[in-house]
Amino acid sequence: MRLFELGERIAKVHESLVTLPELAENTDVRAVLLDIADDPAALKPYLNRLELVVLRFPIFRDGRVFTQARELREYLRFSGEIRAEGHVLPDQAAFLKRCGVDSVVLPDGSDPALWERQLSRFPVAYQRSVLPSRPVGAGLRVEEGT
Repeated sequence: MRLFELGERIAKVHESLVTLPELAENTDVRAVLLDIADDPAALKPYLNRLELVVLRFPIFRDGRVFTQARELREYLRFSGEIRAEGHVLPDQAAFLKRCGVDSVVLPDGSDPALWERQLSRFPVAYQRSVLPSRPVGAGLRVEEGT
């Protein structure tokens, strides 16, 4: 497994990863795999002990992972690591970061340099982000520090 970090959090490898239904039975587990059909709000009672939530893309054009990440960061205030895996494309790197994803499990044969280029390709955006940003024009925003 090769991890690519999108933000400032350092990606960690966890020995045990359980699904949402298994989480209630395993009180010592710190990492959970959230299925695309799972509601992130179901994690609310466990967020204080979780260090990692893995979100899986079943196919690259399924945007529900972006919504799950945003809900975890913005509404549930999850401060741990959020990781995306599955059918993820480098073109999605900046969007994932803006939704609060910290790292990506790179598909076999992926070039990390391509992912780096995609992160800096568009420095401005119209959409709100979970990251600190500042206005730079009519409806445009740029990440703080850019």
